[in-house]
Amino acid sequence: MKKIFIIFFFLICSETIKSEEINMILKLKYGDVVIKLLPDVAPKHVERFITLAKNNKYDGVVFHRVIDGFMAQTGDVQYGNSKDFNQSLVGTGGSDLPNLKQEFSNIPHLRGTLSMARSADPNSANSQFFICLEPAPHLDRQYSVFGQVTKGMEFIDKIKKGNNPNGSVENPDKIISLSEVKD
Repeated sequence: MKKIFIIFFFLICSETIKSEEINMILKLKYGDVVIKLLPDVAPKHVERFITLAKNNKYDGVVFHRVIDGFMAQTGDVQYGNSKDFNQSLVGTGGSDLPNLKQEFSNIPHLRGTLSMARSADPNSANSQFFICLEPAPHLDRQYSVFGQVTKGMEFIDKIKKGNNPNGSVENPDKIISLSEVKD
């Protein structure tokens, strides 16, 4: 009986350590958004997101593609920074880090899902990401889900929307800052 208790205790403790929660704060002019990251689902995408955030690469980057009822896309750290924003190239850039291999999962694209944007190549994700404004089941198992908004979705809803079918935004809203929550 004592051995079973020790094994059970070890399993409980190891699961607690394994599932440590990582939260990020996305600051917008409308308010703060809390994002829970999913390192057990997409470890490389979470690692990339945290690395770019720690290096302030997302600070000042615009939401260049926002489609009402679908998603808000940002993260082009190459052409999307509001300081030297390039309307004709935004959405085509990334970071100076190599592209990531896909980490597709069975996690559905629901309202508030954080997922990595990519080109037609499944292994082309780099720095751009999007937040679903509504469920988008057609994206399931085709894009790497790596987080979920847990607080502040009402601020995401206020992000300026695009006026055309592709969702490109004139005078777009931007990320003020993105940082990891420290306990």
